[in-house]
Amino acid sequence: MKTIIQKTILVEILFAVSLISAYSQDANAILGKMDDVMFSPEDMTGRMKVVMIEKNGRQEFREATLQQKGTDERLFRFTSPASQAGIAVLSLPDDIMYLYLPAYGKERRIASSAKNQNFAGTDFSYDDMESKSYSEKYTPKLLHTDNNAYILELTPNGRSDYSKIVVRINKTHYYPESMEYYDRGNNKVKTASYTFNKIGNYWNANEIEMTNLKTNRITKMQMSDVRYDTGLTDDDFTVRKLKQ
Repeated sequence: MKTIIQKTILVEILFAVSLISAYSQDANAILGKMDDVMFSPEDMTGRMKVVMIEKNGRQEFREATLQQKGTDERLFRFTSPASQAGIAVLSLPDDIMYLYLPAYGKERRIASSAKNQNFAGTDFSYDDMESKSYSEKYTPKLLHTDNNAYILELTPNGRSDYSKIVVRINKTHYYPESMEYYDRGNNKVKTASYTFNKIGNYWNANEIEMTNLKTNRITKMQMSDVRYDTGLTDDDFTVRKLKQ
């Protein structure tokens, strides 16, 4: 009798382990498909309208350009208003980021410990602006599914001010519909909602709306004039280009 009970317990443990393993594999596969959607073009260029909405409803507008190559090279630059024009951030492989402030005329490397800071007064942090696949930055866990989406919990693999991100991924097209950001105290501090449209063969995030739950501020980034696979090279993502 004792042997039968032990075997039963062993079977249940093995089943539980296999179930956890299957969920892990499913989560990795789902997140990998989301990365494929978000980083599938060879490169991308576009214009961006940035709308910053205060708690009292006051709005501030900025314009910017965005260039991206692969999964780990990105150059974002404000073009207006004059007070912000030229401010730029460059994201490179190996967790390297630079900030350029025209008023000082020189670039500054952003330390990993400073990536939680807001970029140029927006509600996006430097961490949010980094170009790196989610599969590289996070370990996923499948929380649950519904009729239309997979809900994953993403735990940072390295240093981060986020304890986790909960992302809702469209079941049909595998683009993110929303993300919830939690601080190290496990408090939800920001939410992002995404609107995608199809441009040629690619899904494009034509609007990202980031809400800061601590300040009740909202920053919207709206893409336009998007072009894919134009032949950008590594030379387009250098500190020299950052300062131009």
